Parts: sequence; structure tokens; C-alpha cells
Amino acid sequence: MALFDRMLKDSETLFKNTVPLDYDYLPKLINYREQEQFQMAACIKPLFQKRNGRNLFIYGQPGIGKTVACRHVLEEMEEESEEIIPLYVNCWQKNTSFKILMEICELLNYKFTHNKKTDELFAVVKGIINKKSAVFVFDEVDKLEDIDFLYSILEEIYRKSIFLITNERDWLAELEDRIRSRLTPEILEFRPYSAAETDGILRERIQFAFYDRVWQEDAIAFAVNETTAVGDIRSGLFILKEAGTAAEDRASRTITVGDVEKAVAKLAAFAPKKSTELEDDSREILAIVKQHSGKKIGELFQLYQQAGGTAVYKTFQRRIAKLDSGGFITTEKIDGGKEGKTTLVSFRDVTKKLTDF
Repeated sequence: MALFDRMLKDSETLFKNTVPLDYDYLPKLINYREQEQFQMAACIKPLFQKRNGRNLFIYGQPGIGKTVACRHVLEEMEEESEEIIPLYVNCWQKNTSFKILMEICELLNYKFTHNKKTDELFAVVKGIINKKSAVFVFDEVDKLEDIDFLYSILEEIYRKSIFLITNERDWLAELEDRIRSRLTPEILEFRPYSAAETDGILRERIQFAFYDRVWQEDAIAFAVNETTAVGDIRSGLFILKEAGTAAEDRASRTITVGDVEKAVAKLAAFAPKKSTELEDDSREILAIVKQHSGKKIGELFQLYQQAGGTAVYKTFQRRIAKLDSGGFITTEKIDGGKEGKTTLVSFRDVTKKLTDF
């Protein structure tokens, strides 16, 4: 009977609580981001004194705590004052002024939005917020298709702080002068987590999510190494959860290196969307990039027009940005000489796996 002692029974599990392994989970303490949170709080502080706050441009690569740290600051702010309204909007889907103002109305619990136009929605938002103060957080701002709402907020909301979050360092430089001159934000860069910090974060999540002593030490070390190599804590959370599931599938009471290897293989399989799922115009642009990889975006636009493409340059730029965020291509800002800044666009081989790095 000792043969079965190390096997999980039907009613047993390795997981104490899977919530800490979710991307959206907000720990009580955000370790290794104390200085960044302090700068955010300093920008908000004038609002507590009924003065206008300071604005902040936040950038850094994906999966290194920008959103989590910002949400944590907003949560603490709510505990301190009911006179400052926190408004967080992700611009991935809410990418137009109309959609953003609809979302803000929802956050403000204003329901009578039916048939209202953009300017009417802003009038509602302005009327509610100007009775108090507000912190606006716009995440993934590089996905925005228009920024008229930002100009309106800067001009007509009395007491506010505006935080803009993006992976794109150069996004601010490309902002219209009429907005950038009014925004005058402080700049906050989020550096990647070090190997030691990644180890600390994953061990904390293991403590919250799993029962004691179910993880073998070499399995933790392997998970940390893989996460550090990818540079994205979200990938590490995926690895922890999938490794635990793999161990349970074996009815094992411990999580081993082999379980982590299975999790990493699954992570590698999560390649970007297939190109066949793209819109027709985006597929045509991707084909041009593949054939002329490494060219400047302006040169690619000319090739697109020669091939019969009908989109204007701004729309072409947005298609390129979406292909980049989808993992089909890579873009690099360079000095274009007389042209000023320009962008090199290269085709990315999406068959490459994370384990290849």
C-alpha cells in the first residue's frame, strides 16, 4: 500500500487558492516597486489639498508591474479620500474618445448614455468630476485611435492627475503639440525585474496559491529562470499554475522540474494569433512586410499603395502597431537623418518558441 502514499486522492489538491496566480490579482504589497509608487503618490498629493495634480507618463516593457503598481496606488488613494475619483481605463478596446467617455460614465455610475454623442458624454463627465477631483489612468495608450478626449480633460477638468501607461517609450514624443504642451508630464520608467526580484515575486505567489512543501526547490528555480528569460511576470504566473495542474494530473503530491517543463512547453505553444485570423487589409500589409522586412515604415506604405492599398497613412500606422502588438512583426525607432525619427519594420517568425531564447 506504500506505493500509493505519495499520490493525491480524488478529493485532494495542491492549490490553496488559485486567485493569486491570476494576472489581475492585486497583492496587498507590491514588492520592488516602492519608488515608482511613491512617485505616483507624489503626483496625486496636490489633489488632497484641493489643488491641481501632476501628470505622469509611465513606460516599460510588458509584464513588469506598471498596471499592478498603478492600481495599488489608486486603491490606497480610495481608502484615504472620497473626494478624489479613481478612473482606470484600458485603451486596448476603449480606443476612441466616444468609447472612453462611455467607460468613464460607467465608472461614475451614470447610466443615461443612450443616444448621447461624444460631446454630450463629456459634458456629463465634466459636471460630475468638477464637483470633486479625479485621477485618470489610461493604460495601453499606444492603442488609441484618437486623443480628443485627452485635450478636453486637460482643458475643462479643474483638479486632476492624468497617468498615461504604455510599452512604447516614444509615444509621448509623437503626441500632438497642443496636448503635449498642456500635459507636461513627469516621466517614470519601469525597469525589468531582476532575477532576484523575479524569484521573490514567484515565491510569494507560491506561498499564497499552494499548500506548503508541494514545490520542489529545483522546480522553483527552473520556473524562475524561465520567467526571467522571458522577462514577463505574467508568463511566470502561467508557468506556476500549469505546473501545479500537471502535477495534479499525475496525482503527485509534489511539483517537479518535469511539471515545469510541461508548463513551459504550453507557454511556448501560445503563439500569437494566426495570420489567417487577421483582417484582409492587415494580411496584405503583413505580406508586404514579410517580403520587404527591415524597411522603413514610409517605404512600406509606398509599396502598400503600389499594391492597391486604399488606407491613409495614419490608418496604415495603426495597422502596423496592431501587427506589432499581435507579435507578427517588430518595430524599431531610429534616427532617420533629414527625415527625423522613423520606424524600421521587420517580419517576425511566429513559429519560434519561447524555449528557443
